[in-house]
Amino acid sequence: MAVTTEIVATWRGPRAALRRQLRMGPREDRALIYLMIACFLIFIGQWPRLAREAYMTPEVPLEALLGAALFGWMALAPLFFYGLAALSHLVARAVGGKGSWFTARLALFWTLLCVSPLWLLQGLVAGFIGAGPALTLVSTVLAVAFLAIWLLSLVEAEA
Repeated sequence: MAVTTEIVATWRGPRAALRRQLRMGPREDRALIYLMIACFLIFIGQWPRLAREAYMTPEVPLEALLGAALFGWMALAPLFFYGLAALSHLVARAVGGKGSWFTARLALFWTLLCVSPLWLLQGLVAGFIGAGPALTLVSTVLAVAFLAIWLLSLVEAEA
């Protein structure tokens, strides 16, 4: 199944989608590419917001903001997410989880990739509309969707 089709399927049934991912076997390269693509899409999603910030505060050039965001999302965020996946596996193991380090990573990285379209929308709203009810709504939907898909995926990964 194509990745985009599988992302749509994840929104309908996160546990079944992760089950299909796990049946493909433990491939660390696949998990890493999911993470890197998700981080890259989130970075792209920040461009409109960063352009707005650069316009509002001209003393900070857009190139500096983009460079900092690129470093943050492509170098630091993957390290953070690896740590978060490890922490989630330890917590799951403490409450009876039977998964592996890989399954916990795959659950988190796949979730990040699946919610990346919402990150793109959130960046557009932040860039074109700015702070306000619309941005709050999109950010809340993003947070709830991320947590719901991740927790359901983690339950499947640790079963």
